[in-house]
Amino acid sequence: MQAKAIMTTPVVAIHPSASIVEAAGLMLSSKISGLPVIRSDGALVGIISEGDFLRRAELGTQRKRPRWLEFLVSPGRVAEEYVLANGRRVEDVMTDSVVTASPNASLAEVVELMTHHCIKRIPIVDGDKVVGMIARSDLLRALLHTQPASTPTAIDDERIRRSIVAELAAQKWAGNDLINVSVDKGIVKLSGAIFDERERRAAIVAAENVAGVKGVEDNLFCAEPLSVILVS
Repeated sequence: MQAKAIMTTPVVAIHPSASIVEAAGLMLSSKISGLPVIRSDGALVGIISEGDFLRRAELGTQRKRPRWLEFLVSPGRVAEEYVLANGRRVEDVMTDSVVTASPNASLAEVVELMTHHCIKRIPIVDGDKVVGMIARSDLLRALLHTQPASTPTAIDDERIRRSIVAELAAQKWAGNDLINVSVDKGIVKLSGAIFDERERRAAIVAAENVAGVKGVEDNLFCAEPLSVILVS
């Protein structure tokens, strides 16, 4: 799936010369947590989000340090923090280094950008124009659309078993044929050994995600590596 399939349009944006009051009001009325900052010529120059309003003098939340620590901070850094706490225009408090993605970027690429840069939203840019926005909520909506709307029709037990075995075989954490799988009327029974309790949940999830599975019985036992002999 590509970014253009889930991005939010039209884009709600704000001009860099707008006041922070306008920006806050627009975010609240539009029920969004961030805005791209776009000049009159359409150029993207920044992004402003709820996080940019955390350190504000009006709220008494501006950054404060012990007097002795102030001597270790450069005057330029202190001046920058003063602007963020007291600036009146969007351009004073916005983040001007913006991470963007193209409409054809995959969702995997978008998520990688979000996690790598620790950001919650990404403007989608086509050429020099912002054509959409993707926030974490858009990914949640996309996730909902991937889930089946109803229980799938009955599937042969042996087909279910083979699907689960194939999924486990493809996973590094599943070991070498140590997890046994049997299926009776859609109920999966997992038995055998695991060597880490986290593998138990992973095996159950692997089974639950196979079409036709009605339930999973967990009969796995956790053994210390090389401490037991498994008898088939």
